[in-house]
Amino acid sequence: MSETLKNDNSFVGYEYKELTVKRSMESVYSDSYPSFGWELEGSSVPPQGSTFISLKFRRNRKLRNKAEISRLQRQFEAGVAEIESLEFSKITKASGVAYGVGLVGTAFMAGSVFAVTAGNIPLCVILAIPGFIGWIAPYLLFRKISSRKSAEVTPIIDKKYDEIYEVCEKASSLLSV
Repeated sequence: MSETLKNDNSFVGYEYKELTVKRSMESVYSDSYPSFGWELEGSSVPPQGSTFISLKFRRNRKLRNKAEISRLQRQFEAGVAEIESLEFSKITKASGVAYGVGLVGTAFMAGSVFAVTAGNIPLCVILAIPGFIGWIAPYLLFRKISSRKSAEVTPIIDKKYDEIYEVCEKASSLLSV
């Protein structure tokens, strides 16, 4: 009987970790962190429209192979950071080009407005045509450039996901040893 009480009263010290991650990566963290010995305690719901969420984890302080598991966890976090960077690169160039073309279109439109206030209607029409094109083209350019970049980056992202899942498998196997 005293043996049963001894097991029930054993103290477990925990270490805690709170992560603020993008909502799009929430499932990756909540699915993968248990491989490193972490238990999801909960998540805080962000305000409406927020792109980040806070996840709270805990794990036993007396974890076997803790040094190796921590190294694998850092490797996992670096892989996730690379994935986020690659996801962001899909729209970076496309946004820059679209903003640039839109700005040039706005400059032509401003010239058109100045021409009409000066009473030069033919110049107003001549400047308004590239102005309107400069306002319509950014959308089309953005879609074309971002889809091309997405096609280029998607296989790399898939490879990175495979790498982080392999890291999780290694860490999980260390937990069960």
